[in-house]
Amino acid sequence: MISKEENILFNAEKLFAEKGFDGTSIREISKEAQVNVSMISYYFGSKEKLFEKIFEYRMNESLSFAKDVLADQKMNEWEKLIVVINRYIIRVKTLKTFYLIMQREQLTNKNEHIVKFLNESKMGFLEIYRQLIASGIQNKVFTKAPRLEFIHSTISGTIFSALNSLPIYKSYYNGDEEYENIYFDDLNNHIKNVLKYLLGYEENI
Repeated sequence: MISKEENILFNAEKLFAEKGFDGTSIREISKEAQVNVSMISYYFGSKEKLFEKIFEYRMNESLSFAKDVLADQKMNEWEKLIVVINRYIIRVKTLKTFYLIMQREQLTNKNEHIVKFLNESKMGFLEIYRQLIASGIQNKVFTKAPRLEFIHSTISGTIFSALNSLPIYKSYYNGDEEYENIYFDDLNNHIKNVLKYLLGYEENI
């Protein structure tokens, strides 16, 4: 069961994705979340602070999961990387509203606190990928050590390009809901195949 604070966050996230920050009022958020305006002020103080909290919540949620996977001693480096990517794609698929807001905010860079959250998240994932690749090379799971920047760009860039292009692809193929499910499954496999080549990973290792 979600908390009152999360209820406000999630409903605000939906409205910000639909109408943008400037186009969304506190009253609209209170109506969507079915709470009093005063409750929003109590938890967040202002619309801007509420907007910032959405980024803090989502960034910490994602990075915390990846760090937990990194610390798991039961999996090798390839298995850990795949779990992180699986989770990443599922989040992008199920949290389209947030990732739409995030990409929009990256283009404008208006809020310095949000820029800070985004940069910290990117730096966190760079470090996770660095540790996985270095450990994978040492343990002979990987035979290649590509540039870290390109690994990050390959994963994030491919996922977000695929997300942004989904509507036109779906329209071109007259796709339904099942098309979208297959699309994300195939996207997952595509990224894995690219990473196998980049990292020199062989299935039989």
